[in-house]
Amino acid sequence: MYRSNTCGELRLADVGKMVTLCGWLQKSRDLGGMTFIDLRDRFGLTQLAFNMETNAAVCEQARKLGREYVLQVKGLVKERESKNQQMPTGEIEIIVDEIVILNEAILPPFTIEDNTDGGDDLRMKYRYLDIRRNPVRNNLLLRHQVAKQTRAYLDNQNFVEVETPVLIKSTPEGARDFVVPSRMNPGQFYALPQSPQTFKQLLMVGGIDRYYQIVKCFRDEDLRADRQPEFTQIDCEMSFVEQEDVLNMFEGLVKHLFAMVKSIEIPQVPRMSYADAMKYYGSDKPDTRFEMKFVELNSPEADLVSGKGFKVFEDAELVVGICAKNAAHYTRKQLDELTDFIKRPQIGATGLVYARVNEDGSIKSSVDKFYDEAALAEWAKAFGAEPNDLILILAGGADKTRKALNELRLEMGTRLDLRDASVYSCLWVTDFPLLEFIEEDGRYFAMHHPFTAPKPEDIKLLEEGKLGEIRANAYDLVINGVEVGGGSVRIFNKQLQAKMFEVLGFSKEEAQVQFGFLMNAFEYGAPPHAGIAFGFDRLCSLFGGENSIRDFIAFPKNNSGRDVMIDAPAAIDNKQLNELGIAIKNV
Repeated sequence: MYRSNTCGELRLADVGKMVTLCGWLQKSRDLGGMTFIDLRDRFGLTQLAFNMETNAAVCEQARKLGREYVLQVKGLVKERESKNQQMPTGEIEIIVDEIVILNEAILPPFTIEDNTDGGDDLRMKYRYLDIRRNPVRNNLLLRHQVAKQTRAYLDNQNFVEVETPVLIKSTPEGARDFVVPSRMNPGQFYALPQSPQTFKQLLMVGGIDRYYQIVKCFRDEDLRADRQPEFTQIDCEMSFVEQEDVLNMFEGLVKHLFAMVKSIEIPQVPRMSYADAMKYYGSDKPDTRFEMKFVELNSPEADLVSGKGFKVFEDAELVVGICAKNAAHYTRKQLDELTDFIKRPQIGATGLVYARVNEDGSIKSSVDKFYDEAALAEWAKAFGAEPNDLILILAGGADKTRKALNELRLEMGTRLDLRDASVYSCLWVTDFPLLEFIEEDGRYFAMHHPFTAPKPEDIKLLEEGKLGEIRANAYDLVINGVEVGGGSVRIFNKQLQAKMFEVLGFSKEEAQVQFGFLMNAFEYGAPPHAGIAFGFDRLCSLFGGENSIRDFIAFPKNNSGRDVMIDAPAAIDNKQLNELGIAIKNV
């Protein structure tokens, strides 16, 4: 073997042993009579010592070595005189007798250290070097642990891991597909799966009962920090279950992962309806690490703003606000910054009203001209505001205003240090709308996917055509304001599935062409079934306390969907195109 030990395992108990280590040269220090090298492998660092008096030849050889040379060294473990308590191996060093250069290396384009001088683009181009750095390697090791513990939990719950096809059929619903031309079937194309949805339902028809897969999925969509064109899901399905069974099973998975990977005990995960999430947080994935719930000031039950002559509130469909605890100290400049923040085009609010509850209990607002002390005291009571609190209010159309206030709430949470990445708050959001109407297309689309079942008590609304009122038997798991998992109870009745396709605008012929294989399978006895899929990359980034999933993928794409390391996507030669029957027009 090349080595007897790794660079992270030797301790004082090993003093006196002859060992062989292999690794990369992290850094070297020439002190005249002594030369020291830090040797690095996946497991850690070990200091190598070279003495000019006792072994001049080896010491001279060591002085000529460059960064990232791949070395094999043999020597004696010795107790260090100057110990480094910051290193696990910091109490020992190796007195080297022999160096073997396994491979030379040119100078890397950035330093291979925790705090590197390489920017994102440079590190992505040389990702294989970036992986040598502790932060990236530790992220990949964390990813490994999450996958390992996921399999351990699901295996223990009698789930069966089954691989589903990667070359499948394109479907018109959902995000754009990546398509793959077929040489043997000219003019026809496979699609890469956005999820294994129909296949896992077919596995339930096949009697597998409990299925899971840690699976690659593909979506040709615009990218951001939490999206990649190829990503990984923990994909699961169960037979003979209802919603509560699924929530309990996968709440157990989440608790198991936090306990085994993070050593954190997660309490029972609360449930919240979609309607309440939108009403109190303006988002279907609220960050519940902090309160700051929405309070409506012009609700039918208690209208605290009308009849005072303030036209902005009089004309608004919704007047709603939040109470930021202990933020009354905000200056006019800070309040103007918040106003500019919510006026940004991507948020689109028109203005901000504020009210301070002073230390003595008096209230000062930006609309004192219209609302006297007594009226403002009613506001403070509605918000549960106390001395030193700051009330922030938006007004306008209901949906737009709630979405804008959600952004303001998150901004205030960040400014007030309420969004600690080391604190985890989990939440189930349930009872989503089954359908959403898209104005541009003039029709309803499935909010999750076409196979999601309506709540049993809402099926009659489907027959009555009250499509906007139907609730889905669906659920999302939200952690710290990030949707990490989502699923639903599935339609397993052919007639109900056919009705769903009809509502979504499919003709019988189109439904048969696209999903006939699934509809036909249902005729052979489909069990009641339900499932869920977790964004594996998102889950890893949450566990690692980072916002971007790229940091937890070995070889990610950049924000343009390109792999700058291998320069993909790339053109292919005309011979391949001709074999596929594809002609590329000049652009």
